[in-house]
Amino acid sequence: MENESLDEILIDIRSTEMSMMEVLARIDQYKQDPRYQNFEIFLDGDRYAIVARPKVR
Repeated sequence: MENESLDEILIDIRSTEMSMMEVLARIDQYKQDPRYQNFEIFLDGDRYAIVARPKVR
């Protein structure tokens, strides 16, 4: 995908011991963070990571 180069990996799920509930809670925290207001925050299953992708306008 062309936007992958602009993606920022926030947390690599493979290198953490967070539970799925903690991962989902962290995604919600990032979505509320003003620093990421212009980003889509999501769990990327292919990369096993929480990712921030710039919103397309």
